[in-house]
Amino acid sequence: MKENTFAGDYVVRGTAADGRVRVFAVRSTELVAKAREIHQTFPVVTAALGRLLSAAAMMGTMMKGEEDVLSLTVKGDGPIASLTVSADSHGHVKGFPGNPAVDIPRKRPGKLDVGAAVGKGILTVTMDLGLRDPYQGQVELQTGEIGDDLAYYFTVSEQTPSAVGLGVMLDRDSSVKEAGGFLVQLLPDADEEIIEALERRLASIRSVTEMMEEGLTPEDILHEVLGDIPFEILEKEEVSFFCNCSREKVFRALAAIQKSELESMIEDGESIEVKCFYCNTAYEFTVDEMKEILVEREQSAEIEDSAESENA
Repeated sequence: MKENTFAGDYVVRGTAADGRVRVFAVRSTELVAKAREIHQTFPVVTAALGRLLSAAAMMGTMMKGEEDVLSLTVKGDGPIASLTVSADSHGHVKGFPGNPAVDIPRKRPGKLDVGAAVGKGILTVTMDLGLRDPYQGQVELQTGEIGDDLAYYFTVSEQTPSAVGLGVMLDRDSSVKEAGGFLVQLLPDADEEIIEALERRLASIRSVTEMMEEGLTPEDILHEVLGDIPFEILEKEEVSFFCNCSREKVFRALAAIQKSELESMIEDGESIEVKCFYCNTAYEFTVDEMKEILVEREQSAEIEDSAESENA
């Protein structure tokens, strides 16, 4: 195995076959464990959310802008209802499930039925690259197993044939033992020889969690996937669960709601608590603070009305 300079979670990005293939791999065990702890997810939800978090960590390295943000949303008719994750280009990843407390029969002993928990529905990929309008692509879920659905998305929506392997292994106490994944993408100049070699390797490859349980690093996983195909690592980035919510952002969000809703909260005469969906951090606002928000809201509206009048 190759020497690894990162003690915890990290993602690698590289190229193979003289630049004709893009490759990514990630160790996301601590990231997924943190998500489980925050959201108190049941095992099948931990597996589903963990797979999507791992994929987002790898896809985040595709972005180059300091403020670029990627979002993955899965909405299905299964009991989980939805999964939402977000990542940036710095290895910061966060996410939450629609329903954290899902308990359904396993496919077989030791195999969680993620596909049944997610169900049929839509996968949406949104990239905010600082342009006027964010890029958005959608595909129907193929299996609900997350990896298959992302491979289908890349192939159909981005015309980039891809193989995606994702895995989350849980311990006896339902804690996260291993989590990670790989992503391999064929670029337009990939020839048949490369394609056939990759297909042979992927047809016999072990699961991501099996490889990780043996101690394989993301680089080692790429060796397993690529076989004799030479590859080069271009970038390594530490990965962690990170939420950039703040009291100031929640303040601005409250200022953006309808005036009647804000007035109703004030009339109730009690403090309100607002929780961040991603990290469950709670922010409390007193009645006086809500009155302050209302005043600022009205002042902003007056300034906008004045500007519109001057431009008329």
